[in-house]
Amino acid sequence: MTQQQESFKKLLSWLFCFSELFIRSNTMLLLAVFLLKVLCFVECYPNGAPTGACEDMLPRHGVPPQSSPAPYKILTNSTTFQPGKPITVTIIGPAYRGVLLEARTQGSINALGSWKLPPPDTKLLQCAGNPQGAVTHSNTNLKGNTTVYNWIPPNTLGPVYFMATVAQQRTVFWVNVRSITLTGEKMDNLGLATDAGSHMAEEKLLLVISLLVFHVLG
Repeated sequence: MTQQQESFKKLLSWLFCFSELFIRSNTMLLLAVFLLKVLCFVECYPNGAPTGACEDMLPRHGVPPQSSPAPYKILTNSTTFQPGKPITVTIIGPAYRGVLLEARTQGSINALGSWKLPPPDTKLLQCAGNPQGAVTHSNTNLKGNTTVYNWIPPNTLGPVYFMATVAQQRTVFWVNVRSITLTGEKMDNLGLATDAGSHMAEEKLLLVISLLVFHVLG
């Protein structure tokens, strides 16, 4: 064997070893990625959505959302709202384990208003700098139609709607579950007018009584 042939043989041997090492390293990398995904399916966010999901409302489960129409509807106790006056919100449909619920206004991805007294198996989530900006699950216990959320409108009169991501399982979830749009209305002055009218009536009654007493004594 000539020196040139021997050098060529060594080169082939080196290339073979390198390719084998490359294949093994890639196999290990793919295996590591697979194991991470499996762990994610088992352990990812069983205690609520992360704050990073506030804007896109994706649960980071490693799988895409369902493409079929959502079997859920968001119902509210009113089609209008007033600043500070609570609105009750209910997610109607099959029992679910995971949820992320926010109020939004058209053209914005920021959570609006605040949520109070989260129902059992849920908790508040800080979104858009608001510690009460959203509600999410606190465990994987089943939630149902009796789970009612309470939202407090901010000082705004712009239209508002509710948006939710609802998960039956980690790999079965729907995004963009949306309610009707609620319109804002100003605080009416009916109560103030009633109070003022009642106060005036009391004053008139006292005046009449005083005149009668004066007339009798006089």
